[in-house]
Amino acid sequence: MNNNEKKTYLIDMDGVLVHGERPIPGAKDFIQRLEDGGHKYLILTNNPRYTPLDLQHRLNASGFNVEARHFFSSAMATANFVQSQKPNGSAYVLGGTGLYQALHEVGYSLTDYSPDFVILGESDSYSFDKLIRACHLILSGVPFIATNPDPTGPSETGIIPACGAVAALLEKATGYSPYFVGKPNPLIMRLALRYLNEHSENSVMVGDRMDTDIKMGLESGLQTILVLTGVTERETIKKFPYRPQKVVDSVANIDPDDF
Repeated sequence: MNNNEKKTYLIDMDGVLVHGERPIPGAKDFIQRLEDGGHKYLILTNNPRYTPLDLQHRLNASGFNVEARHFFSSAMATANFVQSQKPNGSAYVLGGTGLYQALHEVGYSLTDYSPDFVILGESDSYSFDKLIRACHLILSGVPFIATNPDPTGPSETGIIPACGAVAALLEKATGYSPYFVGKPNPLIMRLALRYLNEHSENSVMVGDRMDTDIKMGLESGLQTILVLTGVTERETIKKFPYRPQKVVDSVANIDPDDF
């Protein structure tokens, strides 16, 4: 098998490789099989708060040997999207370090004066003054973009409101809906493949959610593998009108050369 025939893997992180800080049994070996076999791969996350180096540190601390170049977040996808729409533009941003860095890297300037976009991401704390400014800009006609539609996220103290919940607040206040870039929008997958210079017909999506990972993979023309270490149980698969190509107990059961 030559290198061009090797499948590229796009892999969800939470529920597939880790539960919080705890690695899923066999996940480290799966990543090592990808490395040893010369497969291209990206670990996709809808969480825009962290930079690739932050994500590398998180997985390294859990025992994985993964470099920063193997991560692709909704913040990176959002930065690539706005750069394709209006190169070297400007944005009013509510978010964290991951989103700020991704926008800087594509040449975007951050401003509250006549920005090209209002961009909402995730943050430890949202300033009410910034939310008011975002409302005023959106009402004045500035396009509204959000990194991901997740209404809640995990924390050490339990579930907390996430980007989707704050987006709903701004939508209720302004009457304008945001354009969500992250999963389940297939755009994030196509941007991830472009980041790797790869094609959908040579790629496989590995995820734990039928309504995001598998749906998105299907709509993007990828082969799909559902793992049962996350939120989906085997008996719930039949409730959906579509199916993954393969269902496995965990990534420990995936041979990257099987596809």
